[in-house]
Amino acid sequence: MGGTGWKHRALRCVHWLDDRTGVLWVLRHSMFHRVPSSAKWWYVFGSATMMFFMVQVASGIVLAMFYAPSAAQAYESLVYINERVPSGWMLRAIHGWSSNAMCLMMLVHLVQVFLHGTYKYPRELTWIFGVCLGVLTLGLAFTGQIMRWDADAYWGLGIGAAIVDRMPVFGDALRGIMLGGTQISGATLSRFFSLHVFILPGLTVALLGLHLYSILRKGISEMPKAGEVVDPATYAKGYEERVRKTGVPFYPDAARRDMVFCGAALIVLVGIAAWYGPMGPGALPDPTIIEASPRPDGLFLWIFAALALLPPSSETFLLLVGPPVAIALVALLPFIAPRGERAPSRRPLSVLLVCVLATGAGVLTWLGTLSPWSPVMDAWTSTPVAPEFVANRSPLALQGALEFQFAQCRNCHAIGGRGGMRGPDLTDVATRLSWDQLVRQIQQGGGNMPAYGKTLSSAETQALVAFLSTLDGNALRAVIPGAMEAQSSPDAMPVAAGTRPSSGDR
Repeated sequence: MGGTGWKHRALRCVHWLDDRTGVLWVLRHSMFHRVPSSAKWWYVFGSATMMFFMVQVASGIVLAMFYAPSAAQAYESLVYINERVPSGWMLRAIHGWSSNAMCLMMLVHLVQVFLHGTYKYPRELTWIFGVCLGVLTLGLAFTGQIMRWDADAYWGLGIGAAIVDRMPVFGDALRGIMLGGTQISGATLSRFFSLHVFILPGLTVALLGLHLYSILRKGISEMPKAGEVVDPATYAKGYEERVRKTGVPFYPDAARRDMVFCGAALIVLVGIAAWYGPMGPGALPDPTIIEASPRPDGLFLWIFAALALLPPSSETFLLLVGPPVAIALVALLPFIAPRGERAPSRRPLSVLLVCVLATGAGVLTWLGTLSPWSPVMDAWTSTPVAPEFVANRSPLALQGALEFQFAQCRNCHAIGGRGGMRGPDLTDVATRLSWDQLVRQIQQGGGNMPAYGKTLSSAETQALVAFLSTLDGNALRAVIPGAMEAQSSPDAMPVAAGTRPSSGDR
């Protein structure tokens, strides 16, 4: 009787709590609501995104116990976590890599929803909440990089502040709010710490609740089929009837696939974190080191490259107008195209748009890794000319090889794939430019290349051109017997380039 009475009182408490809050109703409706039977593996990416967010929250809470959000101690606290806290490096690695994984899953989820036309009637709010969650996810990732408080974080903040400062009328005030003053300081880190730990996660949780409620309210869309168009006059009633007849409970049918995919993704995350370790911190944040080359984490390199390659004349306009307009267009997509076909095979323009954007993002990511627009400032001292490009050269050509280094040409030009990429690779420049053309290019410049007519003397220019005229990619020496010996003569060098120097050039 005593046991029965205890159970009875416990059930009364549960029923009282459910009557006041509706907790059991929410759980029951969430776990056992019916979903289309065709909702299979394409529908797991949203759950994976939420799982990675939960990993972010759990690992972030533990890291916050050791992190010191002050300019004087932030860097040292990260080093302490990496080296002194038991398994601290692994915790930081999981937190950092799960951030990238969350962004990746979010992007894949948005692309899947777009290709399947799930944003159409009646799921407009579900899409809008999802787009807002995507923006918040990017904000969490950016502010997370600031928490490392290394050189990348410092200069990244500087670039962000410079962009905000370009805004007309309110730019200066917004920059002050962003930095907490006129320059990057401890107040800046405190503000971004509050954003990263409190404000952005709170907004994310709130929007996530609205997003999930909207999904429960309007249901999970069916897999699109060619010929089944969305008509607001008939779609909602037809969807409810189909789900009632052929739908399956979310748990265990659909939930099983979510759990399998999330479990596999979690295993991969732990493996990557253990193999690659934590992200930073990198070099100390030193404002006196102006040669620093700040860059974001790998998933955002395409944004970094796009900003670096913007034309100077349109840079301010595109920076301030482009992102807000793009986000607004994406968010308003359900109102732009609320009806019609959902199947990708019947929406070739949508598929083409995704392919173009994915290809562009991939190319920009590759360029962001290489940074070809930025000179390698120490290449002239740290990247020597390979022996095969100076072997058996004349004394004049060897002097030109020295000029090539000392004039810092190596910072922008590569030979044999080694050196800067801001200018063309010069491995086979002698097959493209004649002696006279080389002289003219060096003296007058052109494109991104400055003019060296007043920097190099006539003798130095002649020596440099003599060296460059031997760079034919070894193509001529490989097919013409005795070409190596001929190249050792200054008179013969322009022949390899397709011309012969005049007496004035010599």
